Formats: sequence, C-alpha cells, structure tokens
Amino acid sequence: MSATQTTTTTTTAPKTHDGRSRFIPLLALGTFALGVDAYVMAGLLPRVSKDLGISASSAGQMVTVFTLCYALGGPVFATLLAKRSVKVLLGVALGVFTIGNALTALAPTLPVLLVARAVAGIGAGVYSPTAAATAAGLTTPERRGRALATVMGGLSIGTVIGVPAGMLLASRIGWRGTLWLITAMGVVALIAIVRLPKIEVSPPPPLGRRVRALASGRVAGIVSVSLLGGIASLGLYTYLAEFLLDAAHTDQTVWAMWAWGAGGILGSLLVGRIVDRTRRPFAAVGWILVLVVAGQFALPAAAHAAAALAVVPLVIWGAAAWALQVPQQHQLIAAQPEQATVAVSLNSSAVYLGSAIGSALGGLVLGLGTAPALLPYCTGALTVLALVLHLTVVRGAARPVAARQECQRSTRDLGK
Repeated sequence: MSATQTTTTTTTAPKTHDGRSRFIPLLALGTFALGVDAYVMAGLLPRVSKDLGISASSAGQMVTVFTLCYALGGPVFATLLAKRSVKVLLGVALGVFTIGNALTALAPTLPVLLVARAVAGIGAGVYSPTAAATAAGLTTPERRGRALATVMGGLSIGTVIGVPAGMLLASRIGWRGTLWLITAMGVVALIAIVRLPKIEVSPPPPLGRRVRALASGRVAGIVSVSLLGGIASLGLYTYLAEFLLDAAHTDQTVWAMWAWGAGGILGSLLVGRIVDRTRRPFAAVGWILVLVVAGQFALPAAAHAAAALAVVPLVIWGAAAWALQVPQQHQLIAAQPEQATVAVSLNSSAVYLGSAIGSALGGLVLGLGTAPALLPYCTGALTVLALVLHLTVVRGAARPVAARQECQRSTRDLGK
C-alpha cells in the first residue's frame, strides 16, 4: 500500500507539542482520495473495457501504468519540484492527481486513458510520501507513529470504502461518474492543503543522491522488505475474485473486499499507538509479517471449508498488510533523520513497484496453470522471505547504527 517523493528532507519536529498536529488529518484527506483511486479501478475494469470496446487485459494496463508511474515517475518529478516549499509541493501533487482523474473520466480511447492514469499516478507518487514525512514533522517524535498511522489510515479507509462503494456507484452512475467523484475528492483535499502551516525544509538533494541512499544497508534492507510485502499483497489482492471462485465457489467478491479493507482500517489505526507505546518498530514489523503469513496461509483452507470462514484470515491479512508501512516508515526516518522524505519516498516507490510486480507475477503464475486456490501459498512464501530478510539483513545493519549512536551519547556525556 503506500511512497516516493519529494523534497529532500523534511521537517524538523518541534521539541514540544505546539498544536500543529491538528493539521495532520488534512493530509489524510489527500491519502483518502489516493486510496479510493488506486484500488477502485480494478473493480471497474469490466465496465471500462465494455465502454471503450477494448479487452479486459488492455483495460487492465491502466492499473499497471498508474502503479509504475507512482513508483518510478513520482521521484523524478518530486526532484524537479524539490526547491518549492512543502505546502506548494503538496498542492501541486494533488493538482496533478486531480487533473489525471478528470482526464480519466473524459478519456474516449485507450491511449488517452493510459496517459490520464499515468498523470494521476505521478501526482500520487509525489503526494503520498510528502504527506507522510510532513505528518512526522508536524508532531513530536513520541507521537510520530500515530501521525504516520493517521496518514496511512486515510489510505486504508479510502480503500475499504472506495473499492466496494465505487463498484456499487458505477452500477448507477457509470465508471466515469465514479471517477468524477474521485476528482471532487481531490479538489476538497487540495482546498484543505491551503490551511497547512508553513513548514521549513532543508535543501533538497539531487535525484542521484536519492538513489545513493540505498547504499545504506539498513535502508536497502527495509525498502526490500516493503517491496516483497507489496508483491505479496497485491499479487493476491488483484486476483482475489479468481481465488474465491476456485476455493469458495462464489463469484461474489464485495464482501471479501470489505473484510480485507476493514482489517486495513483496524491495522492502520492501531499500529501507530502500538509503535509509540513500545518504541520498537523493528519488533512490530516482525510480528506484522508473521500475521500476514498466517492470514495468507490460512485463507485457502478457510475458504474451502466455507466462504464465511474466509472473513477471519482476510481481516488478519488486511490488518497486517496495511499496518506494515507505519513501522517501516518509522524505521526509515530513524535511519535517515536528515533525509526523512527521501527515505520515505524510496519506501513508497518500493511498495507501488511491488504492487505492479505482484499483479504481473500473479497473472504469470495463474497463466502457467497454477490453481487460483493455491495463490495464497505463493504470496505467503514471499512474505516468509521478507520476514527472513527483516530478521537478518535489517537486524544486522541496525546493530552498527545502534552502536554508533550509543558511542555518540557516551562522548556527549563525557564532555559534560
């Protein structure tokens, strides 16, 4: 879920709570619109293909274009705009996102549709990580987890409401009408950005420096875990309808999307408090990955026994998958405090690149003859790999950092 982004680094959190955290929900309005837009399109594919007279596979490319431009285009355009203030950057990103959705609603042909989805994806790719880093800078370090969870919560709430509601609305107002509603959401979020206070940022680094941030073993490890998480979650979510038809013998998918999305809201809203209370984001990531594995591995047996039983693993999987990015962002900001926006943007790019790869790999696996009912075992295995990477590479890279920080504290104490 988450991104990529934008100005190099970020806001310096105030040492005392000065009331600026009340602006964080305004940032969540934008991520809410992003959540609706990013996930509702999969449910609208049949209507889009019929309306434009194209195949479902051709229409499906609009999802791929959106996620790829989010992951890869966002950082490039964020760098071009990096000298702008954070407030201006957020406004421009939302403006581009809104224009892209308006063009999508008007698209008369497939080429125009793909260009429109690319524009929307670029706007989303700039906005999401900027919003996350800004939220972290609007509050104290002790409340950073809750701030990030609020922004991610907007994304998950947009997903749980947007996907089923968008599908239901499309039956009444058409897929274009649904896109006009998403456009209106973007306008509302854009208006809300005007109320944000002025936020100071440090000079932005060039794009090459952003890429070189991956030279840090800890950053590269954390981002790799997010990449695998994105592959695993979207690799299964994209083909949830096929899975349910094969495993539970039902073509009704809205209830499953509600269950997965409801779990996402629960996980997004709870994880911030957990991270803030325990102050152990590394441990939180480990347990979250365990829950993802448990939910995905339990899903086939539950769905085969009775469709209703699949609700439990769907909620567990949704809650854990959406909760993952909050402690991941927390770790990245701690690992690169001087370049928090850069680190968060790399993470966002990894999530959406993983989403695109996951959708493609899921289709490839099914195309090779694998039964859809077995797909959760494949994605669960990828999550196990992410867990192993987290417990080895990320943990190993964190030890030198912790030792260096302890040495610096000791030196300061001796100086006193």
